[in-house]
Amino acid sequence: MSEAVIPAAVDDPRVITGSEPPVDAHGADVEPLPLTGERTVPGIAEENYWFRRHEVVYAALLDRCAGRVVLEAGSGEGYGANMIADVAAEVTGLDYDAGAVAHVRARYPRVRMIQGNLAQLPLDDASVDVVVNFQVIEHLWDQGQFLRECLRVLRPGGELLISTPNRITFSPGRDTPLNPFHTRELNAAELTELLVEAGFRVERMIGVHHGPTLKALDAAHGGSFIDAQIERALAGQPWPAELTADVAAVRIDDFALLAENIDDSLDLVAIAVKP
Repeated sequence: MSEAVIPAAVDDPRVITGSEPPVDAHGADVEPLPLTGERTVPGIAEENYWFRRHEVVYAALLDRCAGRVVLEAGSGEGYGANMIADVAAEVTGLDYDAGAVAHVRARYPRVRMIQGNLAQLPLDDASVDVVVNFQVIEHLWDQGQFLRECLRVLRPGGELLISTPNRITFSPGRDTPLNPFHTRELNAAELTELLVEAGFRVERMIGVHHGPTLKALDAAHGGSFIDAQIERALAGQPWPAELTADVAAVRIDDFALLAENIDDSLDLVAIAVKP
């Protein structure tokens, strides 16, 4: 992968410049999607850390979608597909959930939204340039089948942009995921193996890490900013004002995307190419 495609920050400790949440194309009339734990949504103070941790990958890889026909497989709330619509020639969003499909159609009209199963993508062979799949594959029962479907709908030379939690740090010391919505989590070697078995060439693997601001918040909240949030969420009680304020203030430039120390990363990000 050329260094011009992902910002130079991926190879050093600098962080990527951030952006604001997507703007509702229809104002305040569109009801937000409920926060189920299976997806992240913008605009919720207590969810902001996870939202920004997802959003940073869209921002980093947006240039890979410029001027291209893009499918976001598992588009969820739709904010990412809407970001892609800023630069792509055409964006199709695909989700299994009917409520998510209706929400995206109402809130993000630039996205061509369809309902379907990721194990059997309702698209023609060799019909798209890029497939985007961020924080989804860990939810799927047949991950290999999904990747083979991605290969099928991509044109030769097309790219799969994929991210997923790093099993080593997300569910440390466990064979089964901590998150009840996850079926199988992967480390970098396992994700690479799956992609190669499906027929892809892995061009690059990088990881999402905490930048200096988030490392300081780790220290301020007992060693882990993430654990502090999870503890309060599981307690089922109002969050302390200080924790809420710290979470609400997180921006994507508080994260770093690095090629080194991949096994220490929070999330894995792969660029895979169809031969």
